[in-house]
Amino acid sequence: MTDQTDRTDAPRLRHLHAGSDGWHSHDEEVYGHLHDDGADVMAPEDIAAIQERVWKLDHLDLTTVGVDVGSSTSHLMFARLRLERLEGSLSSRFVVVDRELLWRSPILLTPYLTDGSEERIDAGALGEFVREAYRAAGIERSDVDSGAVILTGEALRRTNARAIAELFADEAGKFVCASAGHNLEALMSAYGSGAVELSRTLGQPILNVDIGGGTTKLALIDKGEVLQTAAVAIGGRLLARDERGRLARVEPPARRIAERLVMELRIGDELPSDDERRIVERFVEVLAAFVLEGSPPPEDQDLLLTEPLHLTVVPRALTFSGGVSEYVYGREIADYGDLGRALADELTRAVSSGRISVPVVDPGQGIRATVIGASQFSVQVSGNTIAVSDAAVLPLRNLPVLFPRWDLEGDIDPDAVAAAVRSALDRFDVSNGHDPIALGLRWLGVPFYSRLRPVAEGLVQGLHHRIEHGVPIVVLIDGDIGKTFGEIIKHDLTVESPVLSIDGLELNEFDYVDVGEVIMPTNVVPIVIKSLLFTSGVQATSR
Repeated sequence: MTDQTDRTDAPRLRHLHAGSDGWHSHDEEVYGHLHDDGADVMAPEDIAAIQERVWKLDHLDLTTVGVDVGSSTSHLMFARLRLERLEGSLSSRFVVVDRELLWRSPILLTPYLTDGSEERIDAGALGEFVREAYRAAGIERSDVDSGAVILTGEALRRTNARAIAELFADEAGKFVCASAGHNLEALMSAYGSGAVELSRTLGQPILNVDIGGGTTKLALIDKGEVLQTAAVAIGGRLLARDERGRLARVEPPARRIAERLVMELRIGDELPSDDERRIVERFVEVLAAFVLEGSPPPEDQDLLLTEPLHLTVVPRALTFSGGVSEYVYGREIADYGDLGRALADELTRAVSSGRISVPVVDPGQGIRATVIGASQFSVQVSGNTIAVSDAAVLPLRNLPVLFPRWDLEGDIDPDAVAAAVRSALDRFDVSNGHDPIALGLRWLGVPFYSRLRPVAEGLVQGLHHRIEHGVPIVVLIDGDIGKTFGEIIKHDLTVESPVLSIDGLELNEFDYVDVGEVIMPTNVVPIVIKSLLFTSGVQATSR
């Protein structure tokens, strides 16, 4: 009989078994019954089938869709993701190792209809656009494993958001729906455009300027970290003309600039080219002040939509994203009857003349600086030293994970922790919301009570608004301190809201999590993780 110890090329199956000190694994070679002459009765095709099964245990392919609905434009894209189980990990955690763009839609001017005195997004026309995109891509809705729907600008209005959500109601369990206000949109644009990765590669500060139809979002980045975000009411479709060249759209920010230039804009009138040039020049003056000083000129402060930037580092390069960037980088030349092309031309002149004295670099993505979807099926199980004060609030679904930027080394200042929490809420535009969110905590150092207590105090201060409204407090921790930390919040600080302090997790910002019900008697909870994935670095392919 053949000596099995010499069969190094045989397929192997990995088994897990529980021991008194945790989980262990061993590999087992797979053989068929052997004839007396030592011949293996397992056919080559059977061995190949087993090898494929073993490979599939550690590999996963997903089809995902990213949908971006904004005030001016909407589009979507399909991608294929390849995930692998972390080598040496005995959990079910997968990471994305490859992403491939399968198909992307044309850019749609977001459709509107007038309902009485209110103009709202035409959800019916948008739904037909989405259905046609699936047909054109050759993808059935049942083929999509996960996805992300990003709503910005007018899409965030309650009636619009509800109507758009209904378009994807059947996929609610596997889609992330992210409502992006000005700061979160600036953050996503910085990642999606490739500016964050470019800053990390160069090791230099970069200012990403995302110019859309109604707003410009700015993100100050250094060494791959977004330090600050801001937004100003400047965009390519604040003015728009009809097919006869007459004004069909005049937004309030454009009207205010026109008044300062002593001109009147009226629907149905022609816009002289000289007047358009003066308006565009004023817009670029405001943007130039933002680039060089972090804020508009004093007389244009009313265009600010957020707090201004504080240029703690000086940008060494400018990157552009959004619709206007397509003109800046020469990828678009068509005129859509708005200010987009003229705005890009004036920006180019400002850079070449030195009025904007920062060089421009192409980060790789422009109007499609958005998410390609979400990687689902990243599943983790918590540690068993967790604190769940009210299991009745579980399950919780689609909680955004926010990581406050705090320093937990040395003496810990509760006020500094509270400020970091509030800054994280601002970054994700959820400061005044009542929906649950999850705070991620990476613990450093020894977990003495004297160190845990000030962190808990700062966290409670920073979440004061949510605690007042009884919103569950969810803290997701990498270290083994969940139970102690949760009990400090709930009992020592007498917080009335439900408190969930869950440890043993590895998470990142832009993760969205589903927190399942407590599994007894092990006292653990399952966490399903859906990570937003961005267009940066995606390779396109034909389908």
